[in-house]
Amino acid sequence: MSRHDRYEAALQALGYSFDGPLKIGGDYVPVLHLGDQVYISGQIPRVNDTVVLPGRVGEDVSLAEAQTAAKISTLRCLKLLSESLGSLDAVKGIARINVFVQSAADFTQQSEVANGASAILHEVLGDAGKHTRTSVGVYQLPKNAAVEIDLIAVV
Repeated sequence: MSRHDRYEAALQALGYSFDGPLKIGGDYVPVLHLGDQVYISGQIPRVNDTVVLPGRVGEDVSLAEAQTAAKISTLRCLKLLSESLGSLDAVKGIARINVFVQSAADFTQQSEVANGASAILHEVLGDAGKHTRTSVGVYQLPKNAAVEIDLIAVV
């Protein structure tokens, strides 16, 4: 199965689709190429105009729901990579991901939320999806998103 097919299967398994261009808000570029690195700006779990699974993890959003939000955000990153590169086959590796989790005061499982993102990268990209990562609990994220993810890919 190709990376594109694995991407589509992962998206379908979650029950979502990204029809048309992804909505990007703000005065920035979502993708920036610098040499053999591609930087993807932070992506929240937005499908069309709707932020899916909004709220504070450990309060409004369960761990399992937050992992789903992380998967959706990561699939958005992969869609941007695919559109920018013409194919996910151009990705040699994922150097780093940062996972920001809008956390309740006593929620400490940010790395478990990040596992949702890591699982998707490995599922779609295989060994090229192995990466370093940081997961951080934050007070607030744009649009009340539970999770925001950015990444650096190597091409």
